[in-house]
Amino acid sequence: MIPQVAAFLLGLSMALPVTAQDVLVIGEVHDNPAHHAVQANRVEHLKPAAIVFEMLTPAQAARVTPALRGDRAALEAALDWGESGWPDFAMYHPIFTAAPEAAIYGALVPRAKARAVLEAGLAASFGPDAGRFGLDHPLSVDEQEAREAMQMAAHCDAIPDAILPGMVDIQRLRDAVLARAVIEALEETGGPVAVITGNGHARRDWGMPAILSSARTGLDLHVVGQTEDDRPLEGVFDEVISADAVDRPDPCAAFR
Repeated sequence: MIPQVAAFLLGLSMALPVTAQDVLVIGEVHDNPAHHAVQANRVEHLKPAAIVFEMLTPAQAARVTPALRGDRAALEAALDWGESGWPDFAMYHPIFTAAPEAAIYGALVPRAKARAVLEAGLAASFGPDAGRFGLDHPLSVDEQEAREAMQMAAHCDAIPDAILPGMVDIQRLRDAVLARAVIEALEETGGPVAVITGNGHARRDWGMPAILSSARTGLDLHVVGQTEDDRPLEGVFDEVISADAVDRPDPCAAFR
């Protein structure tokens, strides 16, 4: 185990993690191994009946069998993880083994389907239940502007303003697909359900938890966000955990 991650986990073990009766959402910065160690730790404590991964399509999730679960290399190959664009599978594999009896669900929106939103529209791309998940109406002006500004910043201020509304719609689609997968997991397993996703989708104010709480009322949710070096985390969370930042190149260097 990476020494920094081991030390981080030792600190976590000093306090009993807060959990939830129905849904535990655990955000991440995708390439930070300490964040994934937290996720595995929380999943092990919760012992969920199901785990929903933003990183897997439903078809990929269906390939996760008990025989593969404990074999990191075999599971990585079965999931075609090397072609996925996600960080090293070694960081994610302990989450699969932290609750070996949990059913695995996938909520990844493939790129082609995401791009189709730009032509077909948000509600049509999601399907007949779009209204249940709040996709049949526009966002408030303030939220739309805030989301577009975040998309611009995330893309190094290097994209045309005209495509920002479509990028916001794609994020709303991804949030709704995650929420739909959580509801499916709850209905099929009875819960509790753990959700592994990026911080942007995990935020309570306008991410997946907000859509889920509207689509399925009365759920007991706990939402964990994870930051680096104690930096403020954009959005609303029930709990925020910090870890050391990962040494990574500046993604905007090429635009300067």
